[in-house]
Amino acid sequence: MSGTFPTSPAPSSVEIQSIEPNLVSVAQNLQRQVRTRGGQRWVLKVSYAPLTRAEFAPIYAFAMAQRGQFETFTFTPPVISVSQGITSQNPVVNGALALGVSSASIDGLSASTNGIIKAGDFFKFSGHNKVYMATADMNSASNSTATLAFAPNLLNAVADNETITFASVPFVCSFVSDITTFSTNTSATFSLSFELVEIF
Repeated sequence: MSGTFPTSPAPSSVEIQSIEPNLVSVAQNLQRQVRTRGGQRWVLKVSYAPLTRAEFAPIYAFAMAQRGQFETFTFTPPVISVSQGITSQNPVVNGALALGVSSASIDGLSASTNGIIKAGDFFKFSGHNKVYMATADMNSASNSTATLAFAPNLLNAVADNETITFASVPFVCSFVSDITTFSTNTSATFSLSFELVEIF
């Protein structure tokens, strides 16, 4: 791990892709058969508005220090890394979670509270780097517990009482390519975009 990608200036846009490879075949009678390969990861395509040299130089210098795909680093995308829910909560896992599950019992919450985590929010368990997405709003019951539904299915086991990060969620990434490119012009502005892939 070689640090944190510069957060200023913020990108003008971030396109996020979910890659979930499946094996699909279609028989002669056109019946479809599909089998999941069981993996998932995020790809982030990051673009900047035209930058001044002073804005551009630290970003590109950090990119060069990654030595193409060699290093990993954290990248916290603007807007989407921030929960739509109630970030003052401190959710923890209520009971260990096995590999492959897609929901978790959560406690440590305010009682009878709606929208603590909202559908579409990114989050991660403190014990590993994988980033997940909530697939339904998480509302707490009167006993301060809730069920968190998420995708993809859990890729690593999670211990009881692990904390959950759902505010400013950092993605552990590397560059997709060994080539880092920028362009400039006579007005001394710089264009920069890059593609990152989640590493876990």
